[in-house]
Amino acid sequence: MLSSKTVFKLTRLPSLRHVIEKHDLRAKKSLGQNFLLDLNVTDKIARHVTDIENTTVFEIGPGPGGLTRSLLMAGARKVIAIEFDLRAIEALEGLKEAAEGRLEIYHADALQTNLKDLCTDTPCAIVANLPYNIATPLLFGWLEQIHAESNAFSQMILMFQKEVAERITAHPKCKTYGRLSVMSQWLCRCTPLFDLPPSVFSPPPKVTSRVVQFVPQHRDQSIPFKTMENLVKEAFSQRRKMIRSTLKPYTEACQKCDIEMTLRAEDLAVEDYVSIAQEAVLK
Repeated sequence: MLSSKTVFKLTRLPSLRHVIEKHDLRAKKSLGQNFLLDLNVTDKIARHVTDIENTTVFEIGPGPGGLTRSLLMAGARKVIAIEFDLRAIEALEGLKEAAEGRLEIYHADALQTNLKDLCTDTPCAIVANLPYNIATPLLFGWLEQIHAESNAFSQMILMFQKEVAERITAHPKCKTYGRLSVMSQWLCRCTPLFDLPPSVFSPPPKVTSRVVQFVPQHRDQSIPFKTMENLVKEAFSQRRKMIRSTLKPYTEACQKCDIEMTLRAEDLAVEDYVSIAQEAVLK
């Protein structure tokens, strides 16, 4: 539980806009920065973290620290922030002091960082307003880590462009169903939480954003991650074609699974891809 002293310090911090102005922390398009400044929104995100008081939370790209503040105020055991922008690291020093040891800040490229190397605590969660330009590769990296270690993260609460989020949670026989859908739902229960309009960001992006919750599911790890990734990539490489063309190397596996070769990639459920991958591994 937060001490009254910590609460006092956190609530007396300068406004986020003041922090941005003081440290000349104008958002850079090259870094995919769109700062979330509405603390009501960041508080709402933090409230979705299960058992937050016993959880170490990784945050990617905290910027001026709006979501960071909310996670700390919600009682996170510890927040580990990964930030590439040195301006932001300097801007977060006041927040780090107010957090009294519960905030660690690392200057690093999230794409090149193994989060679990920074903390061996469990449970760990990832909560982030992801830079749109690297959101998908970050997600795939974490999914691969979940595949290797099912309890690597207890959950992930991540913000994407709405279009990307729709692809993550899409169902079969839907135009948005594809590689992201299968890979995400193979390893996690994926739940859309809420949308955010451009107006709550600075600068406002041109698109609506959506927050998605990922809860890892225990899976048979006999299927290598790359095997499933390659299978799904091939299936959706020409999604208008039947799988007898796109999955020709997997014809025998499909037949053993009683999957009609006249179907298209979007007609197959996640479990169908799992079955094909299992047969391919056994072959």
